[in-house]
Amino acid sequence: TELFVREYFKDIPILADVALCESTFRHFDRNGNVLRGETNKGDIGVMQINECYHLKRAEKLQHDIYTITGNLAYARHLYGTEGMAPWSSSGVCWRKLR
Repeated sequence: TELFVREYFKDIPILADVALCESTFRHFDRNGNVLRGETNKGDIGVMQINECYHLKRAEKLQHDIYTITGNLAYARHLYGTEGMAPWSSSGVCWRKLR
């Protein structure tokens, strides 16, 4: 998954750093279920997209955040509209990688 994520975000490498910090590049847990956040179970997948805040908007844009491609595509959209703000809680981690 790491190579896929890094390739997908080769034009925005900081988002690959976010994936490392948010999920260690995992989209699925060890049981094969879509990864959910440890602190907030509403955080979904490799980019930890929060269902409460983003699910309806993602669906309107036809991004399925439960699939890795939809999760990454919606993260790209979020970055384009909101910058790094959606991942501010992991900023301590991804800023160190820059």
